Amino acid sequence: MKHMKILGGAALALCLGTAAVAQDISFFRIGTGGTAGTYYPIGGLLANAISSPPGSRSCEEGGSCGVPGLVASAVSSNGSVANINAIAGGSLESGFAQSDVATWAYTGTGIWEGKPAVDKLRAIANLYPESIHLVASASSGINSVADLKGKKVSLDEPGSGTLVDARIILEGYGLSEADVSAEFLKPDQAADRMRDGAMDAFFFVGGFPAGAIAELASQHKVKLVPISCEEAPSICEKYTFFAADAVPGGTYEGNPEEVKTLSVGAQWITSADQKDDLVYGITKALWNENTRKQLDAGHAKGKMITKESALNGVGIPLHPGAERFYKEAGLLK
Repeated sequence: MKHMKILGGAALALCLGTAAVAQDISFFRIGTGGTAGTYYPIGGLLANAISSPPGSRSCEEGGSCGVPGLVASAVSSNGSVANINAIAGGSLESGFAQSDVATWAYTGTGIWEGKPAVDKLRAIANLYPESIHLVASASSGINSVADLKGKKVSLDEPGSGTLVDARIILEGYGLSEADVSAEFLKPDQAADRMRDGAMDAFFFVGGFPAGAIAELASQHKVKLVPISCEEAPSICEKYTFFAADAVPGGTYEGNPEEVKTLSVGAQWITSADQKDDLVYGITKALWNENTRKQLDAGHAKGKMITKESALNGVGIPLHPGAERFYKEAGLLK
């Protein structure tokens, strides 16, 4: 079953042997995303980094620098919303979520409007940026967000975080959904429509390079449209989970120059119900020098996971255990 796939420290538990049974051992699940996405392999890296099963060599002896007795595992899921619901329901100890979705869940706004706020949601760390892409057909004449007026634009599926982000961006540039000919398609469906000449532009939120956009750019002339708080300051003033970002030149065919945009953070979240000492130990293990080596070598996005950006765009309270670590590290007063 898709939802039961596990990666990381849990595999170690199968090899612990009977000697470990007498020792204290605890389990900590990290809800990620689909196995083909970025969340799942990153979750596996972090699970291994924070695990230190009974019988492991100590950190000082070249073994794991994780939390003593902890076995962590990365569990595949349907992503941000599913992870937040599972944390709220107690079927996951932690998970990954976009910063905007986490903020909406905690405050009962955005896509959480009308649902009970998840007021026990707490942050462990911001991990890496997920960039907002506004992709336009080169023949559409769209060079700025303001040019979307009257154009056929896909804002993503109902219930998606991208849809809410797209509406915020339109508003920041003085437009509304009524000012465009809006459609509500997944990015790959929107790309197919653009390829056929039936779509002028579409929004997508995710790490770059995005497969659907890279494939489209290799077959159809497209351009990335800049989005910035210099042009639309109200966006970042009102929505603190956005951060300035840029898609490097050459990321997508036909786009040789860097393009300014905004990003939301992929964040590691948990529940206030998790013990302070445990989350402190997990946060400390996350930012251990040995973990740095694993992140750098393990995945392209791993290099972007840094202690210096750990608090960027965090719109929900830090878990007290994580907060304690960041204060000791001098990242928080």
